[in-house]
Amino acid sequence: MTPIYKNVEAAIPDRIADLLQRMTLSEKVGQMLQLDSRLGVEKLITEFEVGSILHTSPEQMIKAAGYIQKTRLQIPLLTADDAIHGHSFWPGATIYPTQLAMACSWDAGLIQRAARETAKEVAATGLHWTFSPVACITRDLRWGRVGETFGEDPYLIGELASAMVAGYQGEGLADKTAVLATAKHFAGYSETQGGRDASEADLSRRKLRSWFLPPFEKLAKQGCRTFMLGYQSIDGVPITANKWLLNDVLRAEWGFKGTLVTDWDNVGRMVWEQKTEPSQMHAAATAINAGNDLIMTTWQFYQGAIDAVASGLVKEDQIDKAVTRILSLKFELGLFEDPRLPDEEVQKRVIGHTDHSQTNLELARKSLVLLQNNGLLPINQNIGAMQIAVVGPNADDAQNQLGDWAGNSGQINWMPDGQPRHMIETVLDGLRELSPSHWKIEHSVGAEIGELVPDERGANFEDGQPRPPVLKPARPKAAILQPALDLVNASDVSIVVVGDSIPLAGETLSTATLNLVGSQIKLIDEIAASGKSFVLVVISTKPLVLPESAFAAGAIIQAFSPGMRGGRAIAELLLGNFDPSGRLPITFAKHVGQQPVYYNQVRGQHGDRYADLTQDPQFAFGFGLSYTKVSYSDLQISAHTYDLDSVLRATVKLHNQGLRASLETVQLYVSDLVTSATWAGLELKGYKQVLVNPGEEKIVELELATADCSIVDSSGIRRVEPGAFNLLVGPSSRPQDLLCAEFEIC
Repeated sequence: MTPIYKNVEAAIPDRIADLLQRMTLSEKVGQMLQLDSRLGVEKLITEFEVGSILHTSPEQMIKAAGYIQKTRLQIPLLTADDAIHGHSFWPGATIYPTQLAMACSWDAGLIQRAARETAKEVAATGLHWTFSPVACITRDLRWGRVGETFGEDPYLIGELASAMVAGYQGEGLADKTAVLATAKHFAGYSETQGGRDASEADLSRRKLRSWFLPPFEKLAKQGCRTFMLGYQSIDGVPITANKWLLNDVLRAEWGFKGTLVTDWDNVGRMVWEQKTEPSQMHAAATAINAGNDLIMTTWQFYQGAIDAVASGLVKEDQIDKAVTRILSLKFELGLFEDPRLPDEEVQKRVIGHTDHSQTNLELARKSLVLLQNNGLLPINQNIGAMQIAVVGPNADDAQNQLGDWAGNSGQINWMPDGQPRHMIETVLDGLRELSPSHWKIEHSVGAEIGELVPDERGANFEDGQPRPPVLKPARPKAAILQPALDLVNASDVSIVVVGDSIPLAGETLSTATLNLVGSQIKLIDEIAASGKSFVLVVISTKPLVLPESAFAAGAIIQAFSPGMRGGRAIAELLLGNFDPSGRLPITFAKHVGQQPVYYNQVRGQHGDRYADLTQDPQFAFGFGLSYTKVSYSDLQISAHTYDLDSVLRATVKLHNQGLRASLETVQLYVSDLVTSATWAGLELKGYKQVLVNPGEEKIVELELATADCSIVDSSGIRRVEPGAFNLLVGPSSRPQDLLCAEFEIC
């Protein structure tokens, strides 16, 4: 007879129950393991009975499926990897702008489309699961993973991360092009000490509920099927052991029915790094009893969990609960009937598809933010002969332009040269392709960022993982600098492309400085001193502090790791082929010592400046220029008094006073004027993107639910407190940009 668990007509709960009662303890524990397959898959299946693998080539996936068929119960594998902004580690896949760059678009629909396309490419290669999106909130710009976030605002993060989840998971897991999305890193991982990665997060439960949990709550209730834990601890408790977060909040309070996965060796780290557990057996018991399901890359968990059951530290029914959640994913994906192995024919049709490339270009255009312009841009294409100097270390660095998690960024070893060069358009490529044929485009590097050297502490961490190399900043070299300066002096205008590089960003790669590294400042200083016209383009993973000489530029463009087509998009912007519409999802500091600079800080500080510097940011959250001027006026609200379950309706008039159409991001903020507990002075509560044609006046309608005007009070309860509020509407969070109308909730 066919076992119930193999009967496709049977209900999934019945299939799980049948399979579970057939499994031995070791088979159950194996299902809870997700191991790195880069050293081969046979041992993982035959010795550890793994339920999931990651970092797997198509060849290894096919081998693994063959080994699974030889096992007693033939339980299929879940295959996973970090497809973060495109299929990161697949040669020829579409690599989109990073999350921080995507967030500059404020376009949830476009981000959902990019995630849907990514899912199609991922699914064709035999992967079922992507560890994306990141729903962490950036708090300290020195943190190495800023570029993986959607910025600093919980509302905007929730909107954009939800769009990404919808794109990945599509119409449901039965769709062969759907992949499991992962909300990470749950929760508070980005609250660092000194910007250092995975340090103790000094977070009260009230602070968690106020800022860090809302994006995750939105994703849990939306149906994001997996959550990944952070690396850090809170109040002395590693997240892996935090029963309150994992069970009381996520599962009980929010009703999350999905599956939890630890981050890399979280369970092992409780023994060898955090030192909160005396042995791998105790660490395994703690992880299981806290409610974890899949244990990533802690191979010692296998024996540790078996020993924990034998010693009475863990009851087997706790393991059964975890295995049930894992098997639910496998049955819903239909893997028992179709393990969804790599399909070369589908790959030929979808990997790097031209439609995906077009979405990539559209997203790259919308990710660019014009920060300064004295009229130099756009460059007039109708003038006669022109020579343009393109200088700087990021002007023609194709792989660096892609950002982290993109081929040769350090996480895998099978793409040493990165993504195919012919698929990537640098700034130099774009200008040579798009400029009038009679213009002369010349290139000189002019500066270096630095070179990689081995970490002096040794090649590996205690768990055997390789330590990333350290960047040694470059010193100015006349042989590199002078040719660039000669070219600048001989040119009509210069495009100076600077920024950071992949070794200065990512997991474990926080920085002590936000300054431009290497000889870049020297290059900018010399060009500024020459008096020649130049545009500064910053291609970076996160906001950097610019030197004073940078503001001598006729224009400044920010490009956060803009992906494969980013250089073309930048060239189009320089030449005026489209109007810039990007708006910052994150605040820029003037000095690294201003940390933190996020816009929605809590009121009550004694004084409003440093003794030696103001607290004003360099560029504010929501800010961005266009090639036209749109004014805001006449903010009107439907009434001045509302009850607790009302909807406030407002209108504002926009007037395009320029000669170009402008896509305007109208931002709606709220300030609760008196609160029972300290609270932020300003919070984003909504936005609307509106196209305003040249000379047009347009009335924009906005809505705000009074239920969204809430705070988390001193007892940790989120509620709306009756009283006076300000509704603020404008093109950025800067006080001078906002119109104000007062209303009351009673």
